[in-house]
Amino acid sequence: MSSYFSNGKLLLTSEYGVLGGAKALALPCKKGQNLEFKKNNTRILSWKSYDYQNSLWFEATFIVPEIKIKDTSDSVIAKRLQNILNIAKSLNKSFLNLGGEVKTSLEFDFKWGLGSSSTLISNIALWAKINPYRLGESSFGGSGYDIACGLAKGPIFFTRNSNKPIIQKVNFSPSFTDKLFFVNLNKKMNSQNAVKNFDLKLVTRSIISKLNTLTDKIAQTKKLSAFEELITQHEFLIGKLLKKNPIKKDLFPDFNGCIKSLGAWGGDFFLATGDRSEMKYFYDKGFTTIIPYRQMCL
Repeated sequence: MSSYFSNGKLLLTSEYGVLGGAKALALPCKKGQNLEFKKNNTRILSWKSYDYQNSLWFEATFIVPEIKIKDTSDSVIAKRLQNILNIAKSLNKSFLNLGGEVKTSLEFDFKWGLGSSSTLISNIALWAKINPYRLGESSFGGSGYDIACGLAKGPIFFTRNSNKPIIQKVNFSPSFTDKLFFVNLNKKMNSQNAVKNFDLKLVTRSIISKLNTLTDKIAQTKKLSAFEELITQHEFLIGKLLKKNPIKKDLFPDFNGCIKSLGAWGGDFFLATGDRSEMKYFYDKGFTTIIPYRQMCL
């Protein structure tokens, strides 16, 4: 049996700008997705996917090497998976010439937006022994930072560069991580739609330069006060780019700490600064999924 694992992801800086080549600070998560494959000598590939509660949520069988759908519990998901497997096979002709059994297991809630798709792409690329960025670009699109997180061992700088992104390890472990919390907005964002609907022409050289500077400073900061000032500047810059108000202004104007959106604005997790006791502010408003930095990130 072969087994593969990829981490979930969070984008701390340069959301949207990363699509146009800005440097981003990305955070791999402790939780991710497993893929196990047990090959056999048949022409049938059996696929079963389990959620974080170990409940079967999707299954399908394919005829290989054609990768033809035989039967499935969800035809839309099966066709999407079929497309990914076909792209993988086009990149490695020896992939899936014989059948077997696949089991995928997700460690986090789908609604969290930590990368159920990107961890799958990363795992399939590891299994097929192909370039994960080529597979990602041909299937789901995006910058590829999420795939880089899937394979990373800790925080990284990520710069988009076709199928050979520039990835640098970052020693981002500030002394104030006990003052950093991830709060879920209870609203799943479709990252693919956010990418499609974003006008890349907005990411000018000036924007890239400003985001690169903020990313470097945020990664190096040693004091919480400086960190808060920088993420507030970052929120203002991206808000101006998107012509949207930062979520603190719209949703949490009376919160004492600072708030920063992560990834596609308007859903999934945001970062909040403050003491654990101050997180009660969000809990009382119905945002009950609140995860400390050290519990979330590698």
